[in-house]
Amino acid sequence: MIITALQKLYTQVAGTPAENIVELPSSGSNRRYFRLSGVMNLVGVSGTSPEENKTFLYMAAHFREKGIPVPKVYAASEDSLFYLQEDLGDSLLFDKIEKGRKTSVFSDEERSLLRQTISMLPMIQFRGAEEFDFDQCYPQPEFNERSILWDLNYFKYCFLKSTGIDFQENMLEDDFKKMCDILLQDQTQTFLYRDFQSRNVMVKDGKPWFIDFQGGRKGPIYYDIASFLWQAKANFPEGLRNELLDVYMDSLSHYTTVDKDAFCKQLRHFVLFRTLQVLGAYGFRGYFEKKPHFIQSIPFAIKNLKDLLHEEYSEYPYLCDILHQLVGLKQFAEEIKKPVLEVKVMSFAYKKGIPNDTSGNGGGFVFDCRAINNPGKYERYNHFTGMDEPVITFLEEEGEITTFLESVYKIVDASVQRYLDRGFSNLMVCFGCTGGQHRSVYSAQHLAEHLHLKFGVKVNLIHREQNVERIFAPSL
Repeated sequence: MIITALQKLYTQVAGTPAENIVELPSSGSNRRYFRLSGVMNLVGVSGTSPEENKTFLYMAAHFREKGIPVPKVYAASEDSLFYLQEDLGDSLLFDKIEKGRKTSVFSDEERSLLRQTISMLPMIQFRGAEEFDFDQCYPQPEFNERSILWDLNYFKYCFLKSTGIDFQENMLEDDFKKMCDILLQDQTQTFLYRDFQSRNVMVKDGKPWFIDFQGGRKGPIYYDIASFLWQAKANFPEGLRNELLDVYMDSLSHYTTVDKDAFCKQLRHFVLFRTLQVLGAYGFRGYFEKKPHFIQSIPFAIKNLKDLLHEEYSEYPYLCDILHQLVGLKQFAEEIKKPVLEVKVMSFAYKKGIPNDTSGNGGGFVFDCRAINNPGKYERYNHFTGMDEPVITFLEEEGEITTFLESVYKIVDASVQRYLDRGFSNLMVCFGCTGGQHRSVYSAQHLAEHLHLKFGVKVNLIHREQNVERIFAPSL
């Protein structure tokens, strides 16, 4: 039925049926997405809630009219259960900043994308609210006490109760009411995106585009900045978070007067609130719907919460007492502090012997690079190593080393995954060549970078004969 409905819409728009229809990976919602290709490439959406779909259709048209980069909607079914939208590609901002998320070291390119994105948020909040009919929002037209208590009770029932912590519900509700009063201090005619985070930003032609805004409503500006900068798995270091906050406030100043101290004071309450709301969502999607992505995200949110509690929230004494108990639970402490796999990657010269495994586990992998054409035969490469551009160019132009490493990656990746699954803490991988200078150094360097990027594990890289050592820190 879904394919038939989307094909019908596609034919209306393109004048001919789609040649291929492929379902895309699901998100946290119950909506399903399909890529329809042919004379046009479009994304088809099947949603179970006509009201929510109508909200999206209204918002998408309104935001495009205001110059905000959101996908164009080409057609919708009469019952609003299906619609076709612009295909923005497959690049999520979340994936574009993957290396930074896993290493806590964000490249200039990653920082640039983040700065672009956060600088556009005030435009969505202010320009997006101009002439906006908030009665079109679903399920609530504004951020109010009812919606706040929904989210706080979401946390209480879907997460807190599942931990087994004993608490007095009336005292917790008292602090929830105090939080409501503080969050509603600033009443503004601005658009609250509600789920403004890097998974809901696409990158097309190097520019951010915004999706999944249908849960938005009228509300204060603090919520969205808290959602973005404290996203559980974004792993922004404090310095970058402060930098992006400055970028946001600079952009915000074009729309309203900004008092940085007052802004930050109010913002911290929204950060706590958003963290509790996220834990509620993770509890429901993970514990009840059994979706592993959300269960895996819980330790990151717990770490965020633990960091927030370093500066006490005196306004909510009982809530904070419960939250301190929560972050101290053994089940979360063990998850955060679980054994970290360390992969030792070494380059060496065979004439000086195969390296010993000091972990006591008895060896690991040893790969022989001597079948690969040797740059060391040529005098012009004598003063270079496998980390230097002339040698890299020589090896990659030959092509042998690329094929060699592709095979190595398959073997080692499988072992790393099994070691992670089984909670092992040490693996050793060695590359040997004649002098331990060119081929083995290149191979060890590339495997170390590959493993750290793919798995986020700690990698201790040692080029033994070059007396060079580098540690790639594990991702959180």
